[in-house]
Amino acid sequence: MKAIIPHLMGALVYVLALPAGAASAKIDSVYTSLDTQDCTTLQADEAEVGYYKGRCPGAGGYQLDLIEGDLRQTLNVLRPAGKEFPLELWSTVSSGFSSLGSKAEWRVKKEGKKIIPIALIVRYNVSENLEKPDKTTSYLVVSKMTADEICVTDVVKPVKNANQKARDLADVAISKPCLGTGDVRP
Repeated sequence: MKAIIPHLMGALVYVLALPAGAASAKIDSVYTSLDTQDCTTLQADEAEVGYYKGRCPGAGGYQLDLIEGDLRQTLNVLRPAGKEFPLELWSTVSSGFSSLGSKAEWRVKKEGKKIIPIALIVRYNVSENLEKPDKTTSYLVVSKMTADEICVTDVVKPVKNANQKARDLADVAISKPCLGTGDVRP
């Protein structure tokens, strides 16, 4: 028994020295396209100032509906079973003329071969200066994905290391409240 105690103590010291969360699944990124060429057109109407709705591929069985109307874009997230969660970027982030970046970054945990999305990061380019409509501000929008809700939790303004900041926020987004309309005014 006395010979086992030093081994147990050594194992305990090793476990206590592990970084917090080392036992949990590692979080990785998976990228999917938001380019309309890679999405299936569901609706298009040039008469309505270019209304468009397209279904884009996602990760882990999820899909994204890209919606454009009146020179503004937003996304709806669809679960594998089909339930739809509107992100309402044009009211939650900014009501200015907007466009989404060309890709979505999914923060995922992997369990064997199964990919489980826990958060979504998209680039949202907004024209907020009416006098200079060609000048845009590029935000990173973080949305959490839980069993009950999918919603925007954070908006990262253009700063040094914005991509890493967005990933760090995405990795803890599950514990954050949803932003409501008007909560964020960059």
